[in-house]
Amino acid sequence: MPAVYSWGVVTLLNPTPPDRLVDAQGRPYFLWDCELTLADFRQRLRDPDADVRAYFLGKLMRQAKPDDVFDFVMRSDIEASWSRLAPYLGERRDFWAWLLETWRTRPRERK
Repeated sequence: MPAVYSWGVVTLLNPTPPDRLVDAQGRPYFLWDCELTLADFRQRLRDPDADVRAYFLGKLMRQAKPDDVFDFVMRSDIEASWSRLAPYLGERRDFWAWLLETWRTRPRERK
């Protein structure tokens, strides 16, 4: 099923299947460097502390496939947190900055 965002409908071309997203202990593939289950990770993305949310959102954007990022957050979440999360993106920062700018500046399709 396509994901619906405020800027239209997006069909994710290659999301990780749910049965391959986590290992036998319930840890997502992109959290190879820490011991958090998928449920723990989702909780961190909803943490009341904006710095905690930004850290884990940055980790997601840095270590997961881009197609998988949008199973956890929406574009508006990324844009709202950009100044806090950008320092956590490492070498992926330029990619995400380009992608967000492309979405902001591309002409809207008319139906």
